[in-house]
Amino acid sequence: MGEKLCDCAEAMAEDVDAAVRAAQDAYDNGPWPRMTGYQRGRILERFADLVEEHAEELALLETLDNGKTYTQSKTIDVPGTAQHLRYFAGFCDKIEGKTIPCATEGFTAYTLREPIGVAGQIIPWNFPILMAGWKIAPALAAGCCIVLKVSWDALWLHTVASFGARLHPSQVQVSQYTPLTALRLGELALEAGVPPGVLNVLTGKGSECGDAITTHNLCDKIAFTGSTDVGKTIMAGASKNIKPVTLELGGNSPIVVCDDCNLEEAVKGAHEALFFNMGQACECGARLFVQEGIYDEFVKKSIELAKQRKVGDPFDESVAQGPLVSEKQVEKVMHYIELGQKEGAKLGYGGKRWGDKGFYLEPTVFYDVKDDMAIARDEIFGPVQVILKFKTMDEVIVRANATEYGLAAAVWAQSLDRMQAATRGIKAGTVWVNTHHIMDAAVPFGGYKQSGFGREHGAAILEHYTQASFYLMCSRVQEQPCSNPLPPAPLPNTQTKSVIVPLPKSKEQRSWVIM
Repeated sequence: MGEKLCDCAEAMAEDVDAAVRAAQDAYDNGPWPRMTGYQRGRILERFADLVEEHAEELALLETLDNGKTYTQSKTIDVPGTAQHLRYFAGFCDKIEGKTIPCATEGFTAYTLREPIGVAGQIIPWNFPILMAGWKIAPALAAGCCIVLKVSWDALWLHTVASFGARLHPSQVQVSQYTPLTALRLGELALEAGVPPGVLNVLTGKGSECGDAITTHNLCDKIAFTGSTDVGKTIMAGASKNIKPVTLELGGNSPIVVCDDCNLEEAVKGAHEALFFNMGQACECGARLFVQEGIYDEFVKKSIELAKQRKVGDPFDESVAQGPLVSEKQVEKVMHYIELGQKEGAKLGYGGKRWGDKGFYLEPTVFYDVKDDMAIARDEIFGPVQVILKFKTMDEVIVRANATEYGLAAAVWAQSLDRMQAATRGIKAGTVWVNTHHIMDAAVPFGGYKQSGFGREHGAAILEHYTQASFYLMCSRVQEQPCSNPLPPAPLPNTQTKSVIVPLPKSKEQRSWVIM
């Protein structure tokens, strides 16, 4: 536990340049962007098949790499990766242009959506294989070529389990701590039929490898998932060459628990909303607002549930919480636990390291937290539940929005009025109703405010990996050429919010689902 697992190569600026030029050559001269959508789709389907065939190996790598439980890796992260590849395989031959009626007589206009070119992609360490799938699938579907940076460092063995899988090099930039599954995906992509040079995976530091990708003049687009501070650096770097950027950044997501909720379900749901993936999820339920009528009972049940959460070897099926990703992350979370106690929040349970080896923390619950405390303001990114009390819906919506973030939120209630008040009132890209953490390849995901811009998933993400080319043709026969075409109307400046509501079990209850 906490012991070195292996070393990975550190990509420097010259390695980035070689990878970007390989991607550019594959885009300019290779078959990938010139294939029919049907042909690309068949290859992505095969890629998804290979991920499923190698599910046990990939789950093993993911847990050794990151510390999350093997059960989560095998049942959520790896299948989710295959789902994204398969979903976007179906989109390959459905990326369409449109015909535009012209106000100028005698003209016909139409558009084509073409691949944007070489996409530079940088992913974090908390969901390595899933984030790679989120980035790779739509870019490949659009016909782009990719340089992917993944998390890199000397890898540390999180558990006592032995490491038996083979390690392979590839070409994509991965996270500083968790490169193994993305590297293996690079190999599986080649096996599936993705041509050489189309998917390039690099392992290296953000300050060297990431910056080189962001500022490279041959990268046509940058996609980044990570912290808000690094997102600002990414934007600044991309601005040097005026290239489009999509950012999925940090969060401090509120959960609003109303006094008419199903209390048992809400307690369990809020527990998993926070402690899932050891609290290392940007959309986790970081601020838990509980209405005063049920507050005391809710706090009591939350503390009991935290006490029951088993910490330990992530390869043990009975374990719910494995280690954090690194000693640095443990130190950061412990700092916030100390701040919470110093600022007067009540510690209901936990607050200490667990065991004498590895990067383990006890599940921790704070209650009677105030909005101005550091543990309520900042993104902790660890297994620390923060419970606050509220009186009215109007009050809690104002408090929920009093943050620089706007990635996600959730409301637990039975009243349709309260559901509507929260889903419409809270400024977040995704709002869950009586659930949390539900992600689907078809449903857009992304943030408001400093949680970023652009959307992952669904048709929305393909807008970011394609660009519209406009063609204007004279459609009448005449001696003089046509002239003075009107420009196309600009697209409206809007943002997409996803509201996810579980379907009621009985048919009689389903009338309120359509909003």
